[in-house]
Amino acid sequence: MARGDLDDLAAFAAIAQARSFTRAAARLGLSPSALSHTLRDLERRLGVRLLARTTRSVAPTAAGRHLLKSLQPALDEIGQGLAALADWRDAPSGTLRLTTYSHGARTVLEPRLPRFLLDHPDIAVEVVVDDRLVDIVADGFDAGIRLGDTVERDMVTARVGPDLKTVVVGTPDYFAVHPRPESPADLREHRCINYRLIGAGGLLPWEFERDGREVKVQVGGQLIVNNETLAAAAVRAGAGLGYMMAHDVAGEIADGRLLQVLSDWCAPFPGCRLYYPSRQVSPALRALIDALRWADNEVVP
Repeated sequence: MARGDLDDLAAFAAIAQARSFTRAAARLGLSPSALSHTLRDLERRLGVRLLARTTRSVAPTAAGRHLLKSLQPALDEIGQGLAALADWRDAPSGTLRLTTYSHGARTVLEPRLPRFLLDHPDIAVEVVVDDRLVDIVADGFDAGIRLGDTVERDMVTARVGPDLKTVVVGTPDYFAVHPRPESPADLREHRCINYRLIGAGGLLPWEFERDGREVKVQVGGQLIVNNETLAAAAVRAGAGLGYMMAHDVAGEIADGRLLQVLSDWCAPFPGCRLYYPSRQVSPALRALIDALRWADNEVVP
């Protein structure tokens, strides 16, 4: 094997997996133009086209798929061997790319990530906050944080947050004008603050459960947002009913600033999980998992 061939083959594998020169370049720390040049040189040396390119997409050719199938196990084994070398170092090191959503960033990372960085000065962390569900392998992430029931079953998970519960709340002034809903179906007659799921394109349904019966309601109202802070401000101003995390409004319910309805329809569900695609994890990722892991005796901040 000629000098540099292994790097070029690894670059090809990254492009073929990501289906994008831009995403692969970000993962490898190169520019897209440099990566494109590397791939052209590799194809010229091998005498075969490995990738089919259009202005909007990149995909491996039949020859590229054949090469990737035989190449990937070897690259994985090399990567695991290099990661294992960290066991001989004094401290974990390297770079971690993490995807999460706004609630996970606020409740899991904000309280713990700064302390982790101070305790592990040789580990760099990149966090991308995106409420869409992403493919962590294709997009070059080491791990993700999402609600437990949204994580694919083939992922390895670690619990990093408590079980959660959503509640329906409104202000006393709101209920002075509007009757309290007695069932989820009654919400269709109310002004509700809607949340737009940008990645999925639709509105977040309000989900309920009682006696094993699950109900999803698409509610209406004047305001649609994709920011939970703005939604909460509208609810607290009396502009409509909110579908909010119980621990975010527990104090306001306790002192009467907000009134809860449909409480017998609001059941707990799995909270945040950190997930990753392989049981072979780097020492840096293992250190992060240990730092974020949730203990049952912890108190929700």
